[in-house]
Amino acid sequence: MYTPDVRRWTGISAIAVAVFLGIEGTTKITTGTRPELDESQALIDYTVATSTQTIIVILSDTFLMAFLIVFLACFRQLVTKARTDLQWIADITFGAGLTFVAVTLVGDAMDGGAALAVMGIEPDASVIRTLILGHSIMFGSTGAVLLALTSATAAYLTFASRVVPRWTGVLAAATAGSNLAWAIVGLNGTSPNDFFAVGGAGNAILAIFPWLVWVFCVGVTTVRGARPGTHKSGAPLARSATG
Repeated sequence: MYTPDVRRWTGISAIAVAVFLGIEGTTKITTGTRPELDESQALIDYTVATSTQTIIVILSDTFLMAFLIVFLACFRQLVTKARTDLQWIADITFGAGLTFVAVTLVGDAMDGGAALAVMGIEPDASVIRTLILGHSIMFGSTGAVLLALTSATAAYLTFASRVVPRWTGVLAAATAGSNLAWAIVGLNGTSPNDFFAVGGAGNAILAIFPWLVWVFCVGVTTVRGARPGTHKSGAPLARSATG
C-alpha cells in the first residue's frame, strides 16, 4: 500500500496555508478600517457592509486551520522518526499548535456571529461589540502565548533533530520572541488605529504573520519530499556495518 511522503505533505500543507492566507488578506483589504467600538451606528453600518467579506474570511481561515493541523502532525512525525527521544517536546509543539487552532476557530465563530447578527435581524451594537472584543482577545494575547510556545519548542526541535534547515529554527526562535512580546504589550485598548491595541495591526505584524511565514518557509524546504539518503520519514539512513 502506498505510504504518503510525510516531508512532501509537510510542504503541501504549508503552501496551502499560504494560499488561504492570501485569500484572507486580499479579502480583508476590501473591508477598510473598523469604527471605534463606542460608535454604535457606525459599527452597525460597518458590520452590515462587510458581513459578506467576513464570512469569506472565516471560511478561508477554517480551511487554513485544517491545513495547519496537517502541517503540525507532519512536523511532529518528521521529528519523532528522526529522534524518538524528542517525542515529548514534539508533543508539546503539536498540542500547543492544536490549542491555537481551537482558540482561533472559536474566535472565528465570534467574528462570524457578529456578521450573522446583522443578517435579517435588527442589529444590536452591544452584541456586535461584545463578539468583536472576544474575538480580538483570542486572536491577540491568548493566541500569541500559544504561538510563542509552539514556536519556541519547534525551534529547539529543529536545532536538535535537523529534519529541516537550521535557519528555519532561527526564524522559529525569533517568532517565539515576537509573539511573547506581543502577548505582554498587546492589550492596550480597543482602537483600530492603535498599533498596540487588542486586535490591532501589531497583532498581525508581530504575532500571527511571523508564525505563518515560518510555516511557509518550512514547507518550501520539505515540499520536494524525502531527501537523498533518508527514509521517507526524514530520518537519516543508518550506516551499514561495513561503511
